[in-house]
Amino acid sequence: MIQKEHHIIISLASNINHEANLEAARTQLTQLLSEVHFTSAIYTEPVGNGQWSMVNGQWPKYLNQLCKGTTALGMNLLNEVLKEIEKRLGRTHNEDGIVTVDLDLLEYDGERFHHRDWERNYVKDLINEL
Repeated sequence: MIQKEHHIIISLASNINHEANLEAARTQLTQLLSEVHFTSAIYTEPVGNGQWSMVNGQWPKYLNQLCKGTTALGMNLLNEVLKEIEKRLGRTHNEDGIVTVDLDLLEYDGERFHHRDWERNYVKDLINEL
């Protein structure tokens, strides 16, 4: 039986140990997906500041990147696996605003999610690299 390959786009972000955390996330995604392609990574300011802790007197910047690939996983299972990868890489959902790694499924077989993210400049800029 031939499994259908689903086309997906994932957003990667980190606001601490940026390069190392995104590298670890890329390694995990490369093992999970087929036909994987990553955009360049760009730094952005955090959106809002109510829930973040300042680091050295500043709100921590994010390093953002997009990933395109294919998977045989269904959408719900893929989302579960992405959250497991986040946890494995040290993500907690406490209120201090430290985001070790954030992996969000932006698109699955042409259906878009996280609609506010699609309006962010980094997504608009990086999507052209995919």
